[in-house]
Amino acid sequence: MSIASEEAKNQLDRIVALGYPDVADMSAAAFRALARPLLEALERSDLGANILLVPTRELVSPESLIARTSINRMAGFTTMPPRDIASFLPQDGFEPPEGPFYLVVNPHTGTCYINREPDVARKLIDSDERMPLTLEEGLAIATQHPEWLLEKNGFNLLGSRSADGRVPSIWMSQNAPRLGAVWPNSRHTWLGNAYCTARRGVSLFR
Repeated sequence: MSIASEEAKNQLDRIVALGYPDVADMSAAAFRALARPLLEALERSDLGANILLVPTRELVSPESLIARTSINRMAGFTTMPPRDIASFLPQDGFEPPEGPFYLVVNPHTGTCYINREPDVARKLIDSDERMPLTLEEGLAIATQHPEWLLEKNGFNLLGSRSADGRVPSIWMSQNAPRLGAVWPNSRHTWLGNAYCTARRGVSLFR
């Protein structure tokens, strides 16, 4: 088993334990089977452990996922209605690879872009040849690495945007992960702008 495949399997175990198959309305065995082609492809990969296993919204809708995150037994929360959360769609160029699962490579909370307006940060991320994370990918960070919210920073997810221009964000509030949103011209001292270096679907390993 490669380092990457072992890491992806551990992440799959975690989201199964958190009830993702119930959100997808299927058994745990069926849910795991959907990830098997990607896990098997990773056996021949040298990606390492700095990856995120991300289920697409076609498999698991994002509206209820923040409540399945936690830090020190404090469950994540949001004050946004489900329709609001569902409205944050991937922007052109940041659509996920073919599903139902894919990988994000070298995810980061974007500490180097902290306290930057989202529109400004987006240009900086582009110039650094990185890619902003989407809502689904940010939820994957909060699920797999909630400690990053404490050890690093909260973050905007510039790869997604709603029709009114807002971008989703995840940060610590009331000692728990919180999903909210900011306007593209606003800046916050506690929010970085999360990014990755690549997205990989199963076909890219063939």
